[in-house]
Amino acid sequence: MRMKSFSPIVSALAVTVSIFLVSPALADMEKFTATLDGGQQSPPVTTKGKGTATLTFDTAKKKLSWNVKYSGLSGPATAAHIHGPAAMGENAGPVIPFKKLKSPIKGSETLTDAQAADLEAGKYYVNVHTAANKDGEIRGQIEKAK
Repeated sequence: MRMKSFSPIVSALAVTVSIFLVSPALADMEKFTATLDGGQQSPPVTTKGKGTATLTFDTAKKKLSWNVKYSGLSGPATAAHIHGPAAMGENAGPVIPFKKLKSPIKGSETLTDAQAADLEAGKYYVNVHTAANKDGEIRGQIEKAK
């Protein structure tokens, strides 16, 4: 008597199990964005500067990663940070300083529980400072990607 091969069934089962094991890891990643301009500064700044920020937050590891691109500033960036907690139009101190200032600014940081809660609540903003605009030339509130 000949035995039927179980390899197609085992293969299908292995693929199904691997999808279930990978899915929770994907569910832990949240995307955020910010559009930076002088109008969001408080008080507003007249500038040709503009920028975008894309951020990813790994909720399991509490790791925030960012990629900030900007152009058109009045001069070289002298500082750049994530500030908070503050609602749009409000000011707050730096929470996460960026080590590199040249566009694109890329990096990551592990957040505390309180910082993670402020990020989720939309209370953080990205700010890029220049010599001509010491309080910040362009700013963008960090929001969950739509």
